[in-house]
Amino acid sequence: MPTEVIMPKVDMDMDRGKVSVWHVAEGETVEKGAALFDIETDKAAMEVEAPASGKLHHVLAQPGADVPVGHPIAWIYAEGEEVGAIPDAADMPAAEPRQEAPSGSAPGAEGSAPNVPLAVSASDLDRPRATPAARRMVRAAGLDLADISGSGPHGRIQAADVERAIEARRRAPAPPPSRAPEAVEPSAPSVWADQSGALHVSRSKGEGRPLVMIHGFAADSMGWRPFEQALASRRPLIRIDLPSHGRSPRRRFASFPDFVRSVREAFDAVGLDEPVDLLAHSLGGAVALALADVRPRNIASLALIAPAGLGPQADAETLLGIARASRAESLAPWLKRLAGSPDAISWDFVKAAMVSREDPDLRQAQLDLAGVLFPDGTQSFDLSAALDRLEVPTTMIWGRRDMVIPWQHALRADGTVALHLLRESGHIPHVECPATVAGIVKRHLECAGR
Repeated sequence: MPTEVIMPKVDMDMDRGKVSVWHVAEGETVEKGAALFDIETDKAAMEVEAPASGKLHHVLAQPGADVPVGHPIAWIYAEGEEVGAIPDAADMPAAEPRQEAPSGSAPGAEGSAPNVPLAVSASDLDRPRATPAARRMVRAAGLDLADISGSGPHGRIQAADVERAIEARRRAPAPPPSRAPEAVEPSAPSVWADQSGALHVSRSKGEGRPLVMIHGFAADSMGWRPFEQALASRRPLIRIDLPSHGRSPRRRFASFPDFVRSVREAFDAVGLDEPVDLLAHSLGGAVALALADVRPRNIASLALIAPAGLGPQADAETLLGIARASRAESLAPWLKRLAGSPDAISWDFVKAAMVSREDPDLRQAQLDLAGVLFPDGTQSFDLSAALDRLEVPTTMIWGRRDMVIPWQHALRADGTVALHLLRESGHIPHVECPATVAGIVKRHLECAGR
């Protein structure tokens, strides 16, 4: 029998949880106790471990799904165990109302079984039926299953149905622009609202010294996922979404120091009692250098991937192209410039990236930010002095095919900084070759006294 993966009760007041990210893809192998998925509640975000070893199948709850406590969201099949049909509302009896667990116990706790049938949750009963492959394709393409007609048994949506829907969308005429073309330039007047509130910070549970990660311009904390899977670390992971990126509020800034101040407040609010290891990419690398300069006692080690702030040159055309793109077709050419080889950026990768960039206000906020940080295609900030003042173990990773920030900027560092130049990589080596970068970071953390 496969092992059922349920939405656990991790808080006394919790009755539902939202799946934020899966650390294991459907069909991949996972070890018992390894990170399986992250959930978010009203109070926290945390990592959930795999209840058994085997292969993950029948993932019912995709990222963003809000699931009642105790309901199944996937199954883990042991090695060699035959994979049965995905549980489906049409093939199984309707779910009975869930009874409250006795006082002092929680659904899914060790030694007890959740008081729900082996079926999808009530909210899943009305979901369109689709194969796992079709669901993965829909998720990557940013489509909605409800808009696709299924050709399989009982109307089940097949991969071929999704392919036809994707092709139909490609052939559809482009929608008229929501604002005049000149309005997307960094110097154009903005119409988006400045938002208040703290930056978004997500956490994964673990043991040992925390690793704090800061992404680059026009990305978000989800961009670390390939690296995290390759790292396979048991240590706590803390991800910060930069202002006007990901799930953080959109804000206006007058200068780079003003921008860093906002991230520093989020870093301080994490409330850690011990120094942390810091990993950052591109613009996040410049922010990390600034943090290490003003919070040296809070940083145990620093790992920088193609950091900004060490020279004036930057391919602002690519950065603006990514920030400006309103469709996957216009985003793809710019994303390909980030990689050492254009083939490293698949169409599915482009479509998935576009899903998080559909908000025109977010795109405009990033364009305005680029106008402040990269005026006239130049980096307006210089972190060279901060690099010279570093006293913690520091590693720098750079792709020799980087077309966004020249790898020669790395030569600004002195001989105490470990430098890794990857021959075939571009500006995003942690995405292009996550296993290689994870190996470098692992050795760095070990040398830094993990």
